[in-house]
Parts: sequence; structure tokens; C-alpha cells
Amino acid sequence: MDFSCELANGIVLRPVHLSDAAPLAAAFQANRAYLAPWEPVRPEEFYTVQGQHDVLTRRLKDLDDGTALPMVLVADKAVVGLLTLSSIVRGAFQNAHVGYWTAQDAQGGGLMTSALAAAMIIAKAQLGLHRLEAATLLHNTASQRVLEKNGFEEYGTARAYLRIAGQWQDHRMYQRIL
Repeated sequence: MDFSCELANGIVLRPVHLSDAAPLAAAFQANRAYLAPWEPVRPEEFYTVQGQHDVLTRRLKDLDDGTALPMVLVADKAVVGLLTLSSIVRGAFQNAHVGYWTAQDAQGGGLMTSALAAAMIIAKAQLGLHRLEAATLLHNTASQRVLEKNGFEEYGTARAYLRIAGQWQDHRMYQRIL
């Protein structure tokens, strides 16, 4: 299946490739301080080409196993974001978790709102999923707006849900029935 699609301004949302290791390392290095409050503490190796190659190798195995769909947002061969459908569960659930980030210099133009809308179509039409869920830090209003613009509804708060920026932090939980 082809999970690629073109968004506005020539930006492409597509599954990751091993060849994305260098562009992803560059994107993570350029956005390291910007992403730090929203992400787990990462080892130094994560920010290298080899570190990203290792991450991509695991993500591609998840893709092959049908448990995840990791995708990059690419503009002129540069990675400007990442959107992953992970923890795909089949059977009676047909559910996936959505996680994403956008480069600091690509913020504010609706890019992730469009990318999530495209990912929802892929999730329903190509993956046959019934439900998507997402979690945001309580103070991450930008991410909450992306979800709400795409019809996600808040359904609760998970206490000490994820270890972000070195601390266990509460998250607002969202879902979207497809």
C-alpha cells in the first residue's frame, strides 16, 4: 500500500525510510531545545545519524509487523515533522495511538493539522482502523488545537502518564472515532 500524500506547499507525508536517518538527525539537532519540554530525555546517540538509523530500523520492523505506521513530513528533502500511528491493535479494538511533532520553523501554518487529517484518512481507508487516541501534556494547547480541529474529543486525564522532560507528567487524553 502507498501511504504517501502531498500536503500544502509541496510538503509530503510518507512512511519513513532508512535514508531518512541523516535528515531526521539534522531535524532533531536543529529542534532539540524546542522539543525538549515535550519529549522524553534522549541519550546523545539519539541525535546522531547512527542513532536515527537505529531508531528507524526498529520503526521499520514495527511497520513490517503491522503495529505502527511511522511517517515523516518532508519539504525539499528536509524533515519538518514526524507523525506516527503506533501501538496498532487489531481484533475487536482496531485502534492506534497518534504521536507527532513539527519543526519550530514550520509551526503555526496548519501543517500538522493537515498531516493529521491525512493520517486519519489513511488510518480508516487503508488500515481499517476504527479509533485513534492521543495524549498531550496539560499545557500543550497547540497540540490540543490540532486534535480538536480534527474532531478529536477529550475524554479524561491520565495521571503521571509519560516521563517527559525527565518528570512523570499528567496528560490530557483524546480520541477520535473514525
